[in-house]
Amino acid sequence: MSPTSTAPDLVVTGSLDGFSTRLDEERRAGRTVGVVLTMGALHEGHASLLRRAADECDVVVLTLFVNPIQFAEAADLANYPRTLESDLAVARAEGCDLVFAPSVEEMYPDWPRPPATTVTVHALVDRWEGASRPGHFDGVATVVTKFLSAAGRCRTYFGEKDFQQLAVVRRLARDLSLPAEIVGCPIVREPDGLAMSSRNARLSPAERVAAVTLSRALAAGAAAFASGAARADVEAAMVREVAGQPLVDLDYAVLVGADDLEPADAGSAAPLRLLVAARVGPVRLIDNLDPRPAR
Repeated sequence: MSPTSTAPDLVVTGSLDGFSTRLDEERRAGRTVGVVLTMGALHEGHASLLRRAADECDVVVLTLFVNPIQFAEAADLANYPRTLESDLAVARAEGCDLVFAPSVEEMYPDWPRPPATTVTVHALVDRWEGASRPGHFDGVATVVTKFLSAAGRCRTYFGEKDFQQLAVVRRLARDLSLPAEIVGCPIVREPDGLAMSSRNARLSPAERVAAVTLSRALAAGAAAFASGAARADVEAAMVREVAGQPLVDLDYAVLVGADDLEPADAGSAAPLRLLVAARVGPVRLIDNLDPRPAR
């Protein structure tokens, strides 16, 4: 791809300076900017974020970048799907105005030497995905900081499926005074309840069937919560659901505070979240649910 190219009604650039300059021009013209940060392999969940951005902003921007520094395992990075042409088709279909698809060297000029400067959000990364994937959230926080610093004042849209990531990004933007409003958007699910994820494409047919156990575990936890069960019993209900599926290797199934992600009492009046993570065959999947149904 050339540094900047144009498709009908869509500009595609691989230049960090070009990305930043274009958005400065849009704001000077009085237009608001909505940004959706992705690693590509787009699905309906990503499309829903682009539609939300289009509803609320004048200019819609999509980034496509498989960020190597958030992968602990080389095989996981190598196997992550890269589907540029179909991603651009989604961008066009959803009325995107600008796609930023940089090379690794554009984002990290010294690559393959990793960046000397990284960002850590200490308060939120010690548990759950942070414990299971050391360094993952440092990689996420670093690339998000780079993207949002370059983007300038904007609204940026994240799916709630990666709930811990959303919490990390919110804290990051607040602590570093980044000029971005972080907007969380509801999880988009398959008809059988499986949360949409780019990783789902790597599941075999049998693993795909087994993966629905994650959403069923969350439903079991929510039912126990609604019955007035204590946290230990809510979590036990989720564990029992997963235990019945031999293809699913559970990492954690927990009830936490939605803001600090610390284990929470089921009787707390604060916002709560059920979190679950498991390996299904070679693929690690996560899901979550608010145990209190929307009124």
